[in-house]
Amino acid sequence: MHHHDAEASILDAHAAALRQLPFDDETDFAAADRGFLGTLDDPVIRDDAGGIVWDAGAYDFVQGDAPSTVHPSLWRQSKLVARHGLFEVVEGIYQVRGFDLSVVSFIEGRTGVIVVDPLLVAETARAAWELYRRHRGDRPVVAVIHTHSHVDHFGGVLGIVSQEQVDAGEVQVIAPEGYLEHAVSENVYAGTAMSRRSGYMYGAALERGPHGQVGAGLGQTTARGQIGIVVPTILVGETGETLTLDGVEFEFQMAPGTEAPAEMHFHLPQFRALCMAENATHTLHNLITLRGALIRDPHVWSQYLTEAIERYGDRTDVLFASHHWPTWGQDEVREFLSVQRDVYAYLHDQTLRLLNKGMNGAEIAEAIELPPALENSWSTRGYYGSVSHNVKGIYQRYMGWFDGNPARLWPHPPQALATRYVEAIGGAARVVELARQAYEAGDLRWAATLLDHAVFADPDDAAARELLAATFEQLAYGAENGPWRNFFLSGAKELRDGGFGTPVSANAGAVMAQLTPEQLLDAIAITVDGPRAWHLDLAFDITFTELGRSLHVTLRNGVLIYVERRPSPESPLHVRLTVRRFLGLVRGDTASPGVVMDGDGSILSTLVGVLDPGDPDFDIVLP
Repeated sequence: MHHHDAEASILDAHAAALRQLPFDDETDFAAADRGFLGTLDDPVIRDDAGGIVWDAGAYDFVQGDAPSTVHPSLWRQSKLVARHGLFEVVEGIYQVRGFDLSVVSFIEGRTGVIVVDPLLVAETARAAWELYRRHRGDRPVVAVIHTHSHVDHFGGVLGIVSQEQVDAGEVQVIAPEGYLEHAVSENVYAGTAMSRRSGYMYGAALERGPHGQVGAGLGQTTARGQIGIVVPTILVGETGETLTLDGVEFEFQMAPGTEAPAEMHFHLPQFRALCMAENATHTLHNLITLRGALIRDPHVWSQYLTEAIERYGDRTDVLFASHHWPTWGQDEVREFLSVQRDVYAYLHDQTLRLLNKGMNGAEIAEAIELPPALENSWSTRGYYGSVSHNVKGIYQRYMGWFDGNPARLWPHPPQALATRYVEAIGGAARVVELARQAYEAGDLRWAATLLDHAVFADPDDAAARELLAATFEQLAYGAENGPWRNFFLSGAKELRDGGFGTPVSANAGAVMAQLTPEQLLDAIAITVDGPRAWHLDLAFDITFTELGRSLHVTLRNGVLIYVERRPSPESPLHVRLTVRRFLGLVRGDTASPGVVMDGDGSILSTLVGVLDPGDPDFDIVLP
């Protein structure tokens, strides 16, 4: 694929960043290398069929000075994050880093190992576990801790333990209250749209290289492989709660509603170690992710970090998390947590100050400046979250999408707006001409806005598409934020090469099978094609045999409603089946065994006939 070089405006911006940021501070490089024990002989991790799940060597090019096509600060972060292998945090605590977006930790107990956050997919988790055992010997897993409900911290669990071991009581699975509900709902309700956008966010379809994907800030990218889930055997619900696992004492701190809706930290007194899950890493995190999610609460986030400092600061000599490298030293840990806390509190408080002066989210995002200590701290740079999109997220959390100006209350939607703009400006050729002037002047944001209208007014305008792709490319080269770079480059790729669909989807069968009956029916309700179902009036009872639970389900006015109650002999249909079989049924599998029906079976086929699943290939940069 043809790539442009970086334009002068981008080179100037990079030069300014090199002058302004403390690039001579090499502390992080020493920390990222500390305790290195070794890595895979072959950097490629494969699935059973031989397909590549992860290639740690794909980022070997990230070394030396930043190329002109990558922001020097993002290049520095990628150099740190691309390092892969097994590391000793302190004697008895080990991490495998650089094998997935996230980091897995191994804590050694009296007889076995407690595994913390076993990566995104079984294949990378298994490779991490084998690497650990090669260096530390063959020990059994006695427990798995999931610090929070995001898939890159639980999806690989079956690469390390089996459901049979959990069922037999050999392995405990510990998670915060609400973990299972959030783990499945986040990947299902808006799962199709989130997965499609995740392909943009992590640059899944981009080549690796100085003109392409160089990382995602929080980690390099997401592995492709088998996602699994195990129902926890122990739920933690209160701060201060302790558990002794294999002779190791854990003290938990709850942090719900922070980086994940269900999240917790823990302290290990005997190691004087603190695990911060994903609430204190070496980046400004997302308050609203670009793939889409519920907006996170920076206010409680900062409060839980304060609580962690107060509770654990005096008895902690090392802090580790489920991304990035640890922080050693009591003063260093306190400073790291304080700076992280301050950035979330500052963004929250200043956004509210400015919105109460009448500014909207886009205006605040341009106006807000971090204090020098936060601006110059590497750990709060916007590699994954950014000040710009986080501020807009905070505005949205408090005020919603509307900025209060009635001129913006009811604009035309993008395509209708685009045709009117292009006509008003004087036709497509004139729009492209103005955009080219903006591009050459280095006003890439204006060029992108103009060309967005040109392409939405006529998706087949080759000149507009190519110039928009080139504009996205320059914006990518200038981005310090990993997901911003990946979004811009993914947009350029789709404009030039056509849609790449959804490379990785998180609503895996294993995750879907853990849905409660309520969540399962919710997931079906959001796929009812309303207009096609307006005239229907359906009712039936459903019993999920393995749960011994029955619900009465109705479809009227295009709305699927359920209530839990015993099946009625009056009901026109009573269906008995397992959760997994019901999943197959609504996906169109009516032939397989395992469905017992009493009554009018056409009711179910009528319901299935008005379901309209999501489209994993929907357009993003085209109308």
